[in-house]
Amino acid sequence: MNPNKYLKHIAFDNVIFGYSNQKLQVLVMEYHNTGLFALPGGFVAKDENLQDAAKRGLKERTGLDQIYLEQFHTFGSVARHQAEVMQTIINSNPWIDGDASWLLERFISVAHYALINILEVTPTPDALSDSCGWYDVRALPSLILDHSEIIEKALKTLQQNLNTKLVGANLLPEKFTMKELQGVYEAIFNEKLHRGTFQRKMLSYGQLERFEKQFSGGAHKAPYVYSFKSDTEV
Repeated sequence: MNPNKYLKHIAFDNVIFGYSNQKLQVLVMEYHNTGLFALPGGFVAKDENLQDAAKRGLKERTGLDQIYLEQFHTFGSVARHQAEVMQTIINSNPWIDGDASWLLERFISVAHYALINILEVTPTPDALSDSCGWYDVRALPSLILDHSEIIEKALKTLQQNLNTKLVGANLLPEKFTMKELQGVYEAIFNEKLHRGTFQRKMLSYGQLERFEKQFSGGAHKAPYVYSFKSDTEV
């Protein structure tokens, strides 16, 4: 990590949401030989736009680009500066050469959240980590610094955005049933929703395209299949 390559005192953290088995999940890394868990993040190169840095970090961890990514908050509390945590990480990665003291200084982090289809992803840890995997957003391991607060803020922002955006397009396959879409919303809000009310609300937006029913036995058991229209904002 060449300190001359990156801007000092600023970083990004990505809250990468996925959906599987009726659960909203988030991508979390475990630093090498430390037992420390953290959000995937990184630093901004001197010749790089902040948003491009966050997109680069997203692609490095998931292999995906052209993914919905939204900046939602900047975290700059003095309390988030815990040099001993970064020192532990540095000590556990002896390959880090040169002057790494810049990593021990205070950083402000610009947080982004992304929505992706878990089935399309092969999580890839960075050079400092042993693993990068999915965790239930409501059953996370203890995270370093203020990363739990970052996830909590991201989840609240995601819930608020549901009033203006249909986010399921990024969490589901191209075609899905209304029940599957409802499952996404229930996972995000962590509550059961009334089927009829939910369906009427989704259809009222005019952003879903309906296809022929999927037949898997009796016709009464075959639900309609939907996709988001190509001009849907997500």
